Amino acid sequence: MTTFPNPRGKLSKKRALNDLTWLRVGGQADYLFQPADKEDLQGFLRDLPEGVPVFPMGVGSNLIVRDGGLRAVVIRLGRGFNSISVDGNTVTAGAAALDAHVARKAADAGVDLTFLRTIPGSIGGAVRMNAGCYGSYTADVLRKATIVTRQGEVLNLTPEDLNFRYRQSDLPEGAVLISATFEGPSGDPEELHARMTAQLQKRDETQPTKDRSAGSTFRNPAGFSSTGRTDDVHDLKAWKVIDDAGMRGASLGGAQMSKKHSNFLINTGTATAADLEGLGEKVRKKVYETSGITLEWEIMRVGDPLTE
Repeated sequence: MTTFPNPRGKLSKKRALNDLTWLRVGGQADYLFQPADKEDLQGFLRDLPEGVPVFPMGVGSNLIVRDGGLRAVVIRLGRGFNSISVDGNTVTAGAAALDAHVARKAADAGVDLTFLRTIPGSIGGAVRMNAGCYGSYTADVLRKATIVTRQGEVLNLTPEDLNFRYRQSDLPEGAVLISATFEGPSGDPEELHARMTAQLQKRDETQPTKDRSAGSTFRNPAGFSSTGRTDDVHDLKAWKVIDDAGMRGASLGGAQMSKKHSNFLINTGTATAADLEGLGEKVRKKVYETSGITLEWEIMRVGDPLTE
């Protein structure tokens, strides 16, 4: 029998994860751990038996947890990890800080991290996925990421260590990202806030922000687009090849490809994780049949399918 550490934070057994994801689907995790602070997390990871898998989870904005749940200790950072501080043009944010909050606080101080304003989720996820929009990527502004390793050590990683690519980065297995430091260009606070207001308005006009989704379902298929370099191109959009395959508005059970933006997978209210992932796979198959393009998932899917 596995002996677990006795942390100061909250350790829950057989914890359902559906209410912790934006799509509101998914089964139970074997355990959910919410550490009190950095030292609590260090001790827990250090003392956790080596064979027990760890899955760091943000706010679940880009995640499908399968209906059979997750055979792991899910680690979810909370209040002890959401601080935001600004020093000149340097912004340091805890991994649990919301992207939108970081963008706003930076703008207040005249630092331009406005691209983060419309990205759903938290800073940990933004770093992990090299999140970006409007031609800017996390990789462009990140200076340092701080992690706690599976052995309980605190390490600082450089952008080179993270090996940023389009919607991807490399983190050591089982490591939990706890904070990130960014450096943004200077800007007038009023102009930065005005730009973010305009971005939000455009997002609401073009994306199903009132529906239960997990943001973009598939990566855009063309170009390099790894770090926003000048040679990155994204002429071909995922929504366009989905439209061309006739899959806008397609549905399976309670899952639907949004009629407003066909690269958004939505839970209309009764979807299971199997419905959502199954519809995504149908879309991938149809797009391949019609265009020869293999769409890559942007939404992370984890856990086990439900067995009969």
